[in-house]
Amino acid sequence: KLLQNSRGEIDLNFPIGGTLDDPKFRLGPIIWQVVVNLITRAVTAPFSLLASLAGGGSGEELSYVEFEPGRATLTETAQKRLATLGKALGDRPSLRLELSGGVDVASDRDGARQVQLEQAVRAQKARELARKGESVAAVDALKLDPKEYETYLRIVYKDAKFPKPRNAIGLQRDLPVPEMETLILTNTEITNDDLRDLALARSRAVESFLEKVAGLSPERVFLVTQKPGSAGEKAKASAARVDMTIR
Repeated sequence: KLLQNSRGEIDLNFPIGGTLDDPKFRLGPIIWQVVVNLITRAVTAPFSLLASLAGGGSGEELSYVEFEPGRATLTETAQKRLATLGKALGDRPSLRLELSGGVDVASDRDGARQVQLEQAVRAQKARELARKGESVAAVDALKLDPKEYETYLRIVYKDAKFPKPRNAIGLQRDLPVPEMETLILTNTEITNDDLRDLALARSRAVESFLEKVAGLSPERVFLVTQKPGSAGEKAKASAARVDMTIR
């Protein structure tokens, strides 16, 4: 199924060198060896084969996409990989894809704390804009200059429910930005459920791209739970990723 296109054809394009006048030159064994090599690659390195069939490099890694710590937004590199994969799968309608989201517990906990802080600061700006009667299409897309960031961070810090440093007469101390950030991040709890939600959000981000951008039909893309111990098996790959399996 991996080698067949949408027309049921297996199109093999390979160079052959030799002299037909040479009695030792035999075409059959050469073709057979190429076919064996292709079948071997289809079994042992299906994504590498798909990459070459889609016009990408044979060494291009398409079996997973990585994410920045704490985030479920596809990077530019991830989008390019998925576009190549979608192109290859688009001409092979019999293939299905399983998506398994994962997290790196240490880096994703810290990353998720940072993401929550950024969201809280942007939410304060969104509330301010709403009070002025201005509409906000997407809070996550709001831009803040350094002065705005400090202004709204101070509101987030003031509203946060944890003990804050106070001066000699008991009033809350006015802290610089880095110290406020450190205190907020230190007192932000990221649970195992939060990490599971992050893994699922990553799978859904890949699913959405493959369906809406790459054009794969929904019945060809499935979300599955990551198997215990599977994270980090790929050399040099972060566990903060979505693994893909061809079925």
